[in-house]
Amino acid sequence: MSFLAIHHVAIICSDYEKSKHFYTQILGLQVIAEAYRAERQSYKLDLEVGNGSQIELFSFPNPPSRPSRPEACGLRHLAFAVANVELIKTSLEHQNVFVEPIRIDEHTGKKFTFFADPDGLPLEVYEVAS
Repeated sequence: MSFLAIHHVAIICSDYEKSKHFYTQILGLQVIAEAYRAERQSYKLDLEVGNGSQIELFSFPNPPSRPSRPEACGLRHLAFAVANVELIKTSLEHQNVFVEPIRIDEHTGKKFTFFADPDGLPLEVYEVAS
């Protein structure tokens, strides 16, 4: 068995229009497809992250909350590979997104930082360029 890559990450949001704006306008992800599924009263938005990876953004009526901190069991965060953490941090801050101070990964020496989506989902940018 051999996994080639992560194809997509699915996110359920509480406010579809707010999250759609965040992921497309603030993060700049490109829309691949958008569909409204009337039988589920749900939107599904496919977003291109790069190198074939995608985010599937879903809306459902009254989704239950899921604890994400402190260190709740489950998916911890979603990390985006970037060429320059400082540039991303500055761009996000200019769009009124709170970004934590930049840290250095003690094992790789690479820069990274965290911010959150409109529902508080922790997102990371991790510098892959030297």
